[in-house]
Amino acid sequence: MFAEDDVTLCEADGHFDKLREECGVMAIYNHPDAARLTYWGLYSLQHRGQESAGIASADGQEVNDIKGMGLVSEIFTDEVLAKLPGYLAIGHTRYSTTGDSALLNAQPIAVESTKGLIAIAHNGNLVNLGNSKERLERDGAVFQTTSDSEIIVQLIAHSKQTTLVDCIADSLSQVEGAFSIVMMTRNRIFAARDPHGLRPLSMGRIPGVNGAPDTFVFASETCAFDLLHAKYERDVKPGELVMVSEDGVTSRYFDTTTKQASCIFEHVYFARPDSKIFGRWVQQSRELMGRTLARESGVPADLVVPVPDSGVTAALGYAAESGIPFNLGLIRNHYVGRTFIQPEQRVRDFGVRMKLNPVRSLLEGKRVILIDDSIIRGTTSRKIVRMVRAAGAKEVHLRISCPPTISPCFYGVDTPSKKDLIAANHSVEEIRQFIEADSLAYLSLEGMLHSCTSGDATPNGYCTACYTGDYPTSWVDVSEILPAVAVR
Repeated sequence: MFAEDDVTLCEADGHFDKLREECGVMAIYNHPDAARLTYWGLYSLQHRGQESAGIASADGQEVNDIKGMGLVSEIFTDEVLAKLPGYLAIGHTRYSTTGDSALLNAQPIAVESTKGLIAIAHNGNLVNLGNSKERLERDGAVFQTTSDSEIIVQLIAHSKQTTLVDCIADSLSQVEGAFSIVMMTRNRIFAARDPHGLRPLSMGRIPGVNGAPDTFVFASETCAFDLLHAKYERDVKPGELVMVSEDGVTSRYFDTTTKQASCIFEHVYFARPDSKIFGRWVQQSRELMGRTLARESGVPADLVVPVPDSGVTAALGYAAESGIPFNLGLIRNHYVGRTFIQPEQRVRDFGVRMKLNPVRSLLEGKRVILIDDSIIRGTTSRKIVRMVRAAGAKEVHLRISCPPTISPCFYGVDTPSKKDLIAANHSVEEIRQFIEADSLAYLSLEGMLHSCTSGDATPNGYCTACYTGDYPTSWVDVSEILPAVAVR
């Protein structure tokens, strides 16, 4: 069972215990207002990181970049965007994991080298950092940041290949881990994904007007294309390097043998439901997760209630499959910022109540099925169950639309260590008792995989390491990496 300090930790934790994706990337080629389009795209990707954001632009000669701490809308005004002229741009919105939460690690990162100026924006984590950094420093590399993203640029700068494209391919073949990156020189855009395809990256196109050339767009999620009226063309393939220049779009592969292992948690939680991730609509996957969950662990009840916002789509699927009415019994306050002044810790559960409020008229006297996407530490789940019960619910049954999270992620996700993952250390029944639910059930691994591949002509290969402990790469614990290089 739970030790006393487990309960104390959970009571003291005022944060939602959710996994956090730490960034989204964006790139525009051939548009007279490239920085503004990048800004709009980052707006659509804000859910992928709320700590810092940056945009770098180029006009063929000069490169300008502006970065800041905070939300995209807080950093970029009309006056700021006017300082970013040019027809190509890249952008980044960030949430740090174990790396420093500081402006110096905000991206894009620009480095002037013998290969020219290169700016990079990176989504993911590299796991073979120590040896590469030591070797680069012996060769004279001076690091400006503590971000692992800069290692890629330094590898390019020190590559012995002749052309820039060959230097980039050479550098990417030397690093291991997760990277979906966009890069920019004074007149070219590059986009690449790691050979496993762990993180998403898509390419779109805005048709030129009156015979003008098309604009090419790259983004972590296709929802960014919709705001720009860009048409989704395809994903950047795992192990692929795409270059866009005045000669058009060219592509080459720096790895074609590695087995695909895309992060399945993008479909469970990270990505917006209106995005197509790894060639599949997120909305479709999440609805099937809810339907499968209802078939696997149905329970008599009066109402299906999602934990907003990430549990909504799965709850819709659960309600449709079970025939139990769906309703929004928890209302989320979307205007609670990233930080807020909390009362003394003795005022229990204040953080959750700032963000969620129960609808007593719907919940009172009802048998309620709560649908959420995950349980990480158990902290928030316990508080939400208590909240629903305090609003008059007769029974509270918690259903989770993925399997128990038992292992940390080393590929660009802010995951607690194994000792802090509740499912890694306790049985489902022990977790149920701790969160004080009448019943608790998770979606099976087979059910999740079926939900994310059903109907696909070519089923995706997924990384499920957080549920199985089976990692697609050899990995190094982040404690072994720091402080040499901070993981983004």
